Amino acid sequence: MSRPERIEYPGAYYHVMNRGRGRQKIYKDDLYYQAFISVLSEASSRFNLQVHAYCLMSNHYHLLVSTPEGNLQRAMRHIGGVYTQKYNRLAGTDGSLFKGRYKAILIDSDEYLLHVSKYIHLNPLTAKMANELADYPWSSYPAYVGKQKAEKWVTYSDVYGQLTAKRQKRAKYKAYVEESQLALEVASFYKKRRTSPVMGDQQFKESLSEFTTNSTESPGYERAYSRPSFKRIVDEAAEYFKVEVSSVMQSKRGRGARNYPRKVAMYLAHHIGGYKLTEIAVHFGLTHYGSVGSAVNCVKYDQANDPKIRKQLNSVIKRFDP
Repeated sequence: MSRPERIEYPGAYYHVMNRGRGRQKIYKDDLYYQAFISVLSEASSRFNLQVHAYCLMSNHYHLLVSTPEGNLQRAMRHIGGVYTQKYNRLAGTDGSLFKGRYKAILIDSDEYLLHVSKYIHLNPLTAKMANELADYPWSSYPAYVGKQKAEKWVTYSDVYGQLTAKRQKRAKYKAYVEESQLALEVASFYKKRRTSPVMGDQQFKESLSEFTTNSTESPGYERAYSRPSFKRIVDEAAEYFKVEVSSVMQSKRGRGARNYPRKVAMYLAHHIGGYKLTEIAVHFGLTHYGSVGSAVNCVKYDQANDPKIRKQLNSVIKRFDP
């Protein structure tokens, strides 16, 4: 049975949200919030997902994102699946976490980007979870108004660019969010029981017809995010780097020895498979998990600082996409 239409194309902007099953909390304490932010940051790098604003509430989240590569489903499948794994590890539970698949509202960014960022950032105040928006730590708002350091993986320029005054952008944005009412049109849009999947006028909606597709995405997609076995991880790494499986499994010793496919396999086991460092150490024949942590951090550093290696690593990771 087909699901409601998903509209994806390069450069699209979305307000994405999801909540816990039965309205359960999806963030129990700071560790959970930090884990989700880490996953969001990783998705930004891996999928070239531009995050313009976010707000994490106790039982749901709001994201304002754009997709230069038109790959929202892949990025959100990663976010939902990997965070569910992290949540289950932290909570000592198993099974699905979210109510179902995420809801994505495609927005006409020229008209509504600034409005939607305001709606998202007002959530802690609306829910009475904060007296001052700038004091709520699990939102991009404090960075927008200069209360916190800007996060490198958040794109602020698009929202700032829609302010009428370009000078003193932080103060102007704060005044816009906190000192004026949400536009009636936007407030009315979100009050509807069944929110439209598109925020834009008729002309904008008609322009989307060529991008419309029926999605067969599963409602419980985070449950379908089954982690790959160690064997598959090692096999994929060996095949990509054109080396023998035995080479990936064998630790090279001596000054200057660098078995990079082995490091990547360990990184994949941790990043994609969600295996604990101790589990990875046992599988790769190491006596201490500290060596695994060093290998994983080495690959993370290379990914962040070397575009060639980042592209190479993403090619390996794509092999695990369903």
